[in-house]
Amino acid sequence: MNLSYWEYKTWLSNIDFTVVGSGIVGLNCALSLRERFPKAKILILEKGTLPEGASTKNAGFACFGSISEILADLEHHSEEEVVELVKKRWDGIQLLRKNLGDTNIDFQQHGGHELFLKSHDTLYQSCLKELKKVNQLLKPVFGEKAFQTNENSFNFKNIQENYITNRFEAQIDTGKMVSNLLKLVQKNRIGILNSIKVEGFTDNGDMLTVKTDQFEFQTKKLCIATNGFASQLLEETVKPARAQVLITKPIKNLHIKGTFHLDEGYYYFRNIDNRILFGGGRNLDFQGEQTLKFGETDLIQNQLESILKESILPSTPFEIERRWSGIMGMGNQKKPIVKQVSNNVFCGVRLGGMGIAIGSLVGKELSELL
Repeated sequence: MNLSYWEYKTWLSNIDFTVVGSGIVGLNCALSLRERFPKAKILILEKGTLPEGASTKNAGFACFGSISEILADLEHHSEEEVVELVKKRWDGIQLLRKNLGDTNIDFQQHGGHELFLKSHDTLYQSCLKELKKVNQLLKPVFGEKAFQTNENSFNFKNIQENYITNRFEAQIDTGKMVSNLLKLVQKNRIGILNSIKVEGFTDNGDMLTVKTDQFEFQTKKLCIATNGFASQLLEETVKPARAQVLITKPIKNLHIKGTFHLDEGYYYFRNIDNRILFGGGRNLDFQGEQTLKFGETDLIQNQLESILKESILPSTPFEIERRWSGIMGMGNQKKPIVKQVSNNVFCGVRLGGMGIAIGSLVGKELSELL
């Protein structure tokens, strides 16, 4: 595409900071850069019409890790590392709430409940046994006991008699979140161009040349915030992980309220607008879901519907209204990668499925590297 003089001069000349990705990390990075550098020219590039990774395709869980996830993390990390991980999630949620306000993200704290299948009795008993230990370990983060048992008040079927609930867990509307972040970006004189895919870059010492599928331009600094797509631009250990989701049509007198984790967190569901939003099933086909391609598969979608019918809404007729998928960024560690890649290139990627919780903080930390 040949740009006019006016187009290049207005949008692509004298760029101080370019941010790749307009999800929660990229938008927060740009806003934090504006605070630090009031006169800088900042540009955001997004390959999708809307943010294309996971920021507006997730389930909107403001969560910190279910008890089984925390116990699994303790098998591979030290207690100090696990506490640090949970604290980052807690601090990230508080930063998101502070930056946008609870109304603008529809923040609702109904608690997060982990359900255990009847066939997972060993895991259930292990989590009950370690409940006191985990509460004590995480008390410095939450200030009091976070986890407690609750009876099956929503009458789910084929599960153990009690949930293990984190009463601090909440839910948000991620569409509202990104919409309000975009309003702040525009208010703060930050340029954003959609449907522009960054294909590569060359570090020339004091400047970078950025090649896109539409044009080339120069920038002083480059911040990569593409999470699950990071491997397309960086040599970092970030594996894409597709998450498939569906949502029902409105259900009259829906009594379910909260966020729910099932089968060690591989399935998750919540209420939203008198509907049930339900996602997961990646464990049915780890290899197939390690992909950069969006889409849904019969294997996973059929299993989601089956669990809805048999366990979540066993006595309630429902219809599916919409299905979609998002791409997360995973790795061999839960800690995100926030680092300087070269003299002028920086990244904040690999959010490990915790983008809502840590995205604001990762964006801020990314900006502070510059």
